[in-house]
Amino acid sequence: MELKQQLKLSQQLVMTPQLQQAIKLLQLSRLELSDLIIQEINENPVLEEAVEPDNTQQETTASQSENVDIVTERPGQDIDWQEYIVRAIEPTPGYFYEPEEREELGPVITKKATFADHLLWQLHLHNLNEQETEIGEYIIGNLNADGYLAIELEEIAADLNVSRDLVADVQKKIMKFDPVGVAASNLEQCLIAQLEVLPGDTTLPQRIIKECMRELERKKYPVIARILKVSLREVLNACDIIAHLEPKPGRTFSDNETQYITPDIFVYKINDEYVVMLNEDGQPKLKINNFYKQVLSGNVQPNDKARDYIQEKLRSAVWLIKSVYHRRTTIINVMKSIIKFQREFFDKGIGYLKPLVLRDVAEDVGMHESNISRITTNKYVLTPHGIFELKYFFNSGLTADDGETIASESVKNKIRELIAAENPYKPLSDQEIVKALKQQGINIARRTVTKYREMLGILSSSKRKRHI
Repeated sequence: MELKQQLKLSQQLVMTPQLQQAIKLLQLSRLELSDLIIQEINENPVLEEAVEPDNTQQETTASQSENVDIVTERPGQDIDWQEYIVRAIEPTPGYFYEPEEREELGPVITKKATFADHLLWQLHLHNLNEQETEIGEYIIGNLNADGYLAIELEEIAADLNVSRDLVADVQKKIMKFDPVGVAASNLEQCLIAQLEVLPGDTTLPQRIIKECMRELERKKYPVIARILKVSLREVLNACDIIAHLEPKPGRTFSDNETQYITPDIFVYKINDEYVVMLNEDGQPKLKINNFYKQVLSGNVQPNDKARDYIQEKLRSAVWLIKSVYHRRTTIINVMKSIIKFQREFFDKGIGYLKPLVLRDVAEDVGMHESNISRITTNKYVLTPHGIFELKYFFNSGLTADDGETIASESVKNKIRELIAAENPYKPLSDQEIVKALKQQGINIARRTVTKYREMLGILSSSKRKRHI
């Protein structure tokens, strides 16, 4: 053991801040990139947004710009701010301006009623005393997204220092609110509450829920008929009533709003060729501020500290502009490569999707697989067959009987089509789906069909079967 010094030569990749920024831009979506650019414009004085005036206003804008004094070119000029403010708020000629009417048309802020607001509104309409109202508000405040009471009645009674029977009584009243069954402690209680308000005799459905819930979940109707000592027809009719109940009363008032996807890339077919266009709607266009160009060119003489600061910001701005341009060209090249490998998909549809891995596209465009992975993350493309995530085009494959490879997504689509066309009274089992696919030249194991079916969120044949 000894300490000694030695020289060693090695090569390694140094991740500079500029390189890290360029890699980061690749994986950003369109909206994320717009937010980043706006942030950079706010933080870097050298950057500014390039505004392109309309053709009809170019002459007017040019003539006006000749008479406008740029403050940055006259650092010592004093500005009459009082006069500027007066001119800014004066109404333009020909504009109908009535202050009194405009005050009445102020912005109105509205709020969407929540599930809890809907229940509290009903609670205060009922003739309840102060203690019952307090218990009701406590119960409504402890409902989960499905509308079930998330805590035990004993806990509520202890927190409010009341009896459990009083809490249970208030719970029963709330369970009759709209939607019926809300605030139930379990599924059985929720369904029973809905059956109690239905017209007609619901004795048998209530018995099935109370005594044969496990058999009902497995659709063992003959077993239910034998346990309750009724005919199979009566059981089927009762189960049909139960099937129309709402097991999750809270989801009809879900606060989740639909999230619409705006594609990052557009693919259009013109004649026999596909054209790729990047969605740059709303994305600021960047340019270097002319004033700081003049500062560095010598028209304005700043001190050394200011010049160094401007040069640093200028390098950062130029690198950002180059990185944005590089991101744009890279995404277009990757999309063109995907179209080249998946031409049949774009021509004919999902059933013709082929197996594709990141390495294939990486070798085609001359990039590393990791960069292809970043580019295809959180980005969507509008195709003639709908909107798809770029990751959708990369999937494994299966070998058909004729030797050709079929994408796993195409096999899933065929399974979905077979189940959609099946007889609901005699649904296809996984083994029958295997035989149907084999007739189409796709040799696949039953366990693979089961895995794909579960990935598609499709129930087994026994649970898809309709008896009525």
